[in-house]
Amino acid sequence: MNEERKNKRKKRFEFPTAFTVLFIILILAAILTYIVPAGFYSKLQYDSDQNVFLAENHQGEINTLPATQETLNTLNIRMDISKFTDGSIKKPIAIPDTYQTIPQSPQGVLAVIMSPIEGIMDTVDIMVFVLILGGIIGLVNKTGTFDAGIAALSKRTKGKEFLLVVFVTSLIALGGTTFGLAEETIALYPILMPIFVASGYDAIVCIAAIYMGSSIGSMYSTVNPFSVVIASNAAGISFNEGLTFRIIALVLATIITLIYIYYYARKVKRNPKDSLIYEDMEKIEERFLKNYDPKNVAPFNWRRILILVIFLGAFPFMIWGVSRGGWWFPEMAALFLAVAIVIVFLSGLSEKEAINTFINGAADLVGVALIIGVARAINIVMDNGMISDTLLFYTSSIIRNMNGGIFAVVQMILFSFLGFFIPSSSGLATLSMPIMAPLADTVGVSRDIVVTAYNWGQGWMAFITPTGLILATLEMVDVTYNKWLKFILPLMGIIGVFSMIMLIIQTLL
Repeated sequence: MNEERKNKRKKRFEFPTAFTVLFIILILAAILTYIVPAGFYSKLQYDSDQNVFLAENHQGEINTLPATQETLNTLNIRMDISKFTDGSIKKPIAIPDTYQTIPQSPQGVLAVIMSPIEGIMDTVDIMVFVLILGGIIGLVNKTGTFDAGIAALSKRTKGKEFLLVVFVTSLIALGGTTFGLAEETIALYPILMPIFVASGYDAIVCIAAIYMGSSIGSMYSTVNPFSVVIASNAAGISFNEGLTFRIIALVLATIITLIYIYYYARKVKRNPKDSLIYEDMEKIEERFLKNYDPKNVAPFNWRRILILVIFLGAFPFMIWGVSRGGWWFPEMAALFLAVAIVIVFLSGLSEKEAINTFINGAADLVGVALIIGVARAINIVMDNGMISDTLLFYTSSIIRNMNGGIFAVVQMILFSFLGFFIPSSSGLATLSMPIMAPLADTVGVSRDIVVTAYNWGQGWMAFITPTGLILATLEMVDVTYNKWLKFILPLMGIIGVFSMIMLIIQTLL
């Protein structure tokens, strides 16, 4: 009887949904605004229209300063004026030694309730992209194209399924390290999930291949303009400093990640009951393989081949737009809307059926879109509570006058802490580098080590940061956050230790 009661209790307990996790963190963030003193670093921004600097102090007063190297030197900002005038640094940067405590700005019940609304308004461009993506996935599914493509791919990869994991992870890591491929990968889950599941893997293997490819690539960025380049500029150095070392670390970290995924994937393939999400797999298979029957699959005819080519062809075009054409989510959404219109004409569906299919597909991803908005609400509460600068001030105070190797490791840990509260890579770089980089001079290490510590610290925390992409990703594939933590925490520990060892080696070199 006691055993039965225990089993019933286990069955009754379910880990909270992504929305509940985010709201818990949102409330905790609001509580922090009552506890952590509010503070402000004066900010400096370049106005290209007037060719002047605009300096804002803690009282909100804005002073106009000449856009000269002498101004930067006077403010103790060890950067070249050209970094501002050529557009390398567009966001306001923190001015060293200007931190001031300001009146507390606690975020109460009304602020907490309003923040998700503001978060949704702030991220509406990403949400539109997600909804259009859901619509186009629904259309392609309705035509039987994915089922036919999965069947054709399964025949060719029989016995070599893990090569798909290696290919996907490596390719996405390459995108992450070069131009910060991250949010764009949301488009890949509905496409690749059926292939992974049909190949005998669980949803976690698919998430790991895509999400960890992006995370490892972004963490070990080499020439990513949104992280390592902007951080190097803000630190007053060239991004080429430390580049060779970062490339070596990227390759080794990718290999470590692939080995970890391989052992888990092999275990699941041998015995599906070893899957961390075994009890959820039936529901996941029903969602992603609901019409897929390998014995009775639609023929991979010219119509379906053409639909698949047009759909997949949008991705390299999107990558070009993001990396070279200055695109962001509005342009990416427009691209996929255009592709959806083409597929409507190719699908053979009636006008009413095609439109209803598109709407139903978009509806499937409403939850994902809302999670992105709610995650942004957490950052809004902390920004309005004026505690981000205080956290930066405290963390910079911790590492003054440390030994070189310890300095680098502690910086990585502190940047991972800051990355939880400031998940934007460019935002954290421009805010922290003018404060953190000069500290390297005081302990006798190169500033590129600070850039590396920032990049690796923030990227490391991104493995699990609820305010980042992970909860939206898990919602896409019906996996709860606790299952992801159970899978990723051992790898996170391995990658963390590896990164710290590499930082110490870089310091010694």
